[in-house]
Amino acid sequence: MPLNPKAKLVENILDTQSLEQAPTRAGYGEGLVQAADNNPAVVALCADLTESTRTEPFAKKYPDRFVEMGVAEQNLASVAAGMALMGKIPYIASYAMFSPGRNWEQVRTTICYNGANVKICGAHAGVSVGPDGATHQAIEDMAIMRPIPTMRVFAPCDAREAKKITYAVSKLDGPCYIRYGREKTPVFTTDATPCEIGRADVFWTEPGRARPDVVILACGALVYNAILAASEMEKDGMKVRVLNIASIKPMDEDTVIKAARDARAVVTVEEHQISGGMGSAVAEVLAKNYPVPMEFIGVQNRFGESGDPTLLIEHFGMDARHIKEAALRVVERK
Repeated sequence: MPLNPKAKLVENILDTQSLEQAPTRAGYGEGLVQAADNNPAVVALCADLTESTRTEPFAKKYPDRFVEMGVAEQNLASVAAGMALMGKIPYIASYAMFSPGRNWEQVRTTICYNGANVKICGAHAGVSVGPDGATHQAIEDMAIMRPIPTMRVFAPCDAREAKKITYAVSKLDGPCYIRYGREKTPVFTTDATPCEIGRADVFWTEPGRARPDVVILACGALVYNAILAASEMEKDGMKVRVLNIASIKPMDEDTVIKAARDARAVVTVEEHQISGGMGSAVAEVLAKNYPVPMEFIGVQNRFGESGDPTLLIEHFGMDARHIKEAALRVVERK
């Protein structure tokens, strides 16, 4: 099994029945408390979703540093900007459809234009929100955040990486956006797995010194599906490299370009519209530096639907089978 040993992933990564399961929003709650434990300037604000966004542990431990804003997402962003300009490090949490969806103008102008050190935490991103349906399934959030000057954008692959990134952004000066999922997903990284802002990490690598037939670049919980697809392709004799692109902006352009040069065929995987998200960011990098055939796994210009999260991932073509099929198509074109 060609897991990259430097990634220090769990040993039973392909045992889907025994892997620990947790939503990435749980990592937000843990990372937020860790950030507050290490810096008294960290404060948290929430838009009437304290339990659901997992802000509740912070609110209980640090009630004097927590503000419940109610259902007022524009005010959530504006008050946080004011706090940041007075020296605090505010984390603001709501569903991603509402923050940054509903308060995008305040995020752009009040936070980013002023360089306010606010951390925007969007929960319930992707179609795996499930039965809440299209109105609550944020599948455009990276596309609206990525173009804003000064904004950084992150999509952690599991709850453990979510905790690390949530804590890490407390040490960055400037606006950050992190997207989190609602549904429990496999926890396959470890405390020792590298996690560095602006770096892409190789999770699955081709054996020996062989060149990969295809490189899969994935973000969020779908990194796990990319690994499952790589495992199946390996059984068919294909050589695959899987990269975890948790840092969408800034992106590790050098690693992305090297992967494209090595494989000459790329598949991007994200639980987001294929327009404007991680795949588009990769395409921008490669169009300028090393164009190669590409396939894009994600939501194909549609709204979400209500349903079981696992079935929705399959229905929208983002499961391991569809990733494998996309890889085979792009290899044929290279």
